[in-house]
Amino acid sequence: MTAYAIGNLHPKPVLDEEVFTYMERIQATLDPFGGHFLVHGAQAREVREGTWPGAVVIIGFPTYEDARAWYDSAAYQALIPLRTRHMAGDVLLVDGVPEHYEAAATAALLRTAAG
Repeated sequence: MTAYAIGNLHPKPVLDEEVFTYMERIQATLDPFGGHFLVHGAQAREVREGTWPGAVVIIGFPTYEDARAWYDSAAYQALIPLRTRHMAGDVLLVDGVPEHYEAAATAALLRTAAG
């Protein structure tokens, strides 16, 4: 099942040189784990509900294990400070859904479990 690293990052108006270095080097850390960018630093075109301050990053991986191995890898751990010294944000790892997933089936299971 696919998995994703999702970031809600808060870059400063002028990016530090270390952030550019981070951006130049991150793909090499993703490649061994099958990671690829789906969204990179995009500002929300519209916020329809709630608030979303920041830029969105979504990286896809073949599995959750790949996503975790990438994040924990020595190569990526060495890059993290280049970003975190200059921008705040939140990063999380999540599982995707299986092929042909149906939200209605999940609702039925949850309804049954709720009694």
